[in-house]
Amino acid sequence: MRIHVTDLIDGDQLSGDIFNHYGLHVLSKGTKLYTHEISRLLQHQIDFVDIDDRISQVDETVGRTLESTVTPKWLPTVQPIYENAVKSFEGFFATALNSGAIDSNKVQDIVQPLLSNLQLERDVVSMLLLLNTEDDYTYQHSVQVGMLSYYLATWLGYSLADASMIGKAGFLHDIGKCKIDESILNKPGKLSDEEFAEVKRHTEYGHAILMTSFNDPKLAVGALQHHERMDGSGYPHGLVGDQIHPISKIIAVVDIYSAMISARVYQKERDLLYVLKELHRLSFSQLDPTTTHTFIKHMIPNFIGKRVQLNNDEIGLIIMTHPTEFFRPLVQIGEVFIDLTIERDYEIKHVYL
Repeated sequence: MRIHVTDLIDGDQLSGDIFNHYGLHVLSKGTKLYTHEISRLLQHQIDFVDIDDRISQVDETVGRTLESTVTPKWLPTVQPIYENAVKSFEGFFATALNSGAIDSNKVQDIVQPLLSNLQLERDVVSMLLLLNTEDDYTYQHSVQVGMLSYYLATWLGYSLADASMIGKAGFLHDIGKCKIDESILNKPGKLSDEEFAEVKRHTEYGHAILMTSFNDPKLAVGALQHHERMDGSGYPHGLVGDQIHPISKIIAVVDIYSAMISARVYQKERDLLYVLKELHRLSFSQLDPTTTHTFIKHMIPNFIGKRVQLNNDEIGLIIMTHPTEFFRPLVQIGEVFIDLTIERDYEIKHVYL
């Protein structure tokens, strides 16, 4: 089982060798972990390790079997806050539709607790998968884009205060969809030209709602521009390059990522590595390259320790990722290590999460 270093308990045993980000061996498979070993992992900036499943222990004083939980320590705290945010966004959409505005204080009361619990960076890939459900796509997508916008802003060097504001802009980026008929939003087939023209108006609807509610151009610009593209192919105004606000560039990247990893009525959720590869492809035309590559660079290490299927159908384990060749990690198959930056015939076909 894969676990964050801070969730280790004395006696946990490594199920595989541990290497740091430079490829140096840190600890061997089978090592039992105590304070000294855990400190060593932290010194090498290793966040996650794979350990053998914890053996059930019998509490002889009460005759009960105690099962060690594989639930991440943060999940019981974050999950109810996340679910409350998703439900609250349904209310925000209804209020915005009826009155053309939302209560800024109520938004802050919902958004801030979630952002506060994101400040300890975790395995973002696994976190969204654990929290994700197939229900309430529109509202869940808003919450995910807010969370990811916050993370990406911090990775780009924004202060915590600015990152929180950008996270809030991400949460609210799709508020204009409250004015789009649900039959259009959830249509499983291709939209007609008239329907797509109406969908595109959610950007302007959202901008108007947020300016009325907050009177903050920075908070509202993400709603207006998150579908603008660097090559001018986006909407509503066909902006090009630096005409697009940096906040909108952030939201554009995570908006696409969240949409592509979610199971929706008209698409199956895609392999996460495929999604990141698609973002990388778009960074040479439609998405800001610096923003996109920063996102990918920080998401890719979350795949360390995960099983993969190569294009020859062999199953291996990602041991280390590369800082620039994002999709060519070091993979271990049995006792053999394959560096995909050197062995160019190999490619990753699927990641098991």
